[in-house]
Amino acid sequence: MAQKILGAVGWAGIAVVAAGMVARFVVPERQELWWWTLVAGLALVVVYGLGQWRSFAGVFQRRQARYGTLAASGVVLGLAILVAANYILARQNKRWDLTAAQQYSLSDQTVRVLESLEAPIRVLVFAQEIDFPRYRDRLGEYEYTSDRVSLELIDVDKNPVLARQYEVQAYGTVVFDYNGRIERVVSDQEQDLTNGLIKAVEGEERKAYFLQGHGERSPTGTERDGYSALADALRLDNLSVETVILSQAGEVPADAAVLVAAGPSTDLLPGETDMLRAWLEEGGKLLVLLDPPDGPDAENRENLIGLIAEWGIEVGQDIVVDVSGVGQLLGTDATVPVAATYPQHPITDRFALLTAFPLARSVKPVEGGANGRTAASFAETSPRSWAESNLDLSGGEVAMEEDQGDVPGPISIAAAVSATVDADAEGHAPAAEAADDDSGDGHDHGAEADDEDATDAPAEARLAVFGDSDFAANGSLGIQGNRDLVLNAINWLAEQENLISIRPREPEDRRITVTADQQFRIFVASIFLIPGVIVGTGVYTWWRRR
Repeated sequence: MAQKILGAVGWAGIAVVAAGMVARFVVPERQELWWWTLVAGLALVVVYGLGQWRSFAGVFQRRQARYGTLAASGVVLGLAILVAANYILARQNKRWDLTAAQQYSLSDQTVRVLESLEAPIRVLVFAQEIDFPRYRDRLGEYEYTSDRVSLELIDVDKNPVLARQYEVQAYGTVVFDYNGRIERVVSDQEQDLTNGLIKAVEGEERKAYFLQGHGERSPTGTERDGYSALADALRLDNLSVETVILSQAGEVPADAAVLVAAGPSTDLLPGETDMLRAWLEEGGKLLVLLDPPDGPDAENRENLIGLIAEWGIEVGQDIVVDVSGVGQLLGTDATVPVAATYPQHPITDRFALLTAFPLARSVKPVEGGANGRTAASFAETSPRSWAESNLDLSGGEVAMEEDQGDVPGPISIAAAVSATVDADAEGHAPAAEAADDDSGDGHDHGAEADDEDATDAPAEARLAVFGDSDFAANGSLGIQGNRDLVLNAINWLAEQENLISIRPREPEDRRITVTADQQFRIFVASIFLIPGVIVGTGVYTWWRRR
């Protein structure tokens, strides 16, 4: 009778454990219910085992039972090791992206923005539940990179009140909430997401003005020598793009974070040069991209070059020639010098990409500086290059002739300088002026504390000069590191150092294209050949054993 009661207890324990496991997955929110159900079931099983201890002891006296016990012990030990390893790894999280294109890794720019976060940021994804996995895969990397990021996946249909609160108008809207500033993005691409993150962190949008009226490149030009691609890239870095004609405006706009002179073909008027000189002395930020002269008799833009020299940068009267052969990898010739060496500078921090400069001139720091300002080079060509003093290259091949004024490489083709200046009468420089948020974009940019810190900081004038403007044009911006280098220079000028980095790239198209014959061969191999070999091997093994 006692044995029957113990048997019933054992079966009841198994049934209760099974019920607890089912409840664990059916009603996971009822933790107390399924937890105590499992405990009760295990207790009944233990009672049954204690009542059958004599039977168990008799079984383990047999040889086969001992062997089975050893095997079971090995299995239990292996499971224990797996459990321990998972327990440790769950608390020491580490990921490896083994894809060839690193498609699951965040770009250097995104990582730097996340590392620069000074306060927690909420990332809310308003989508349908079926789309949660793809947003979790992408934005989970943001949360993994920075402990200041908290990711929330919200079903719009189940939580319409919160969606209305954040003014969500479409499925797939990602909301960045940082210090009360709200930015919305309807995309799951890293470049768009990081752009929204930057806008939320930076707050107000800064302005980059492109100088016009002297044959400069147009930021709206879509032809090969236009700058529309660069303008689009600047908008992704929270910089709006405007144009200005100094002779008409009478001064550099007060809200200019950066002024860009992109390849002027004629010189600036003396009055315009004076405007730039005064603006720099008040803390302005200027980028000059200056092409080499078209020939020995071409206009040399003395006013602009003279202003640059006052800030410790020398612009050469030459053309840089590069015979290293590196340019051939990019489909160019010796008149397109390639830079692969970047002296230490914030613009080229962690920068290791090739850049190509079609028809460039030398730009180097003035030895000993000028007016107490010392510039630094941040891009140099290879040792197998030189600065050619003969501006007429129409005669065919050229060779380096030091006795004719040629300068052997490496040649500096970009330099920059910064200097602290006295603030203006109101206590701040025009370039760093904290403008009120009158953009009308509906975002809450309230960050008075940040503005007060900015006005207390000493103003700093910055100037960067490239010996070529073609490298940033639409036709060349896609070459290796050209885009990142010019954007890094502009962001350094705009004092957005956290955006100096390598930016997200478009995902690689890694599809395999096969012909109809190749498709047929793959079909035959996968349906008949491989299974046939496996079946044949099995039949042969069976026959040999017979």
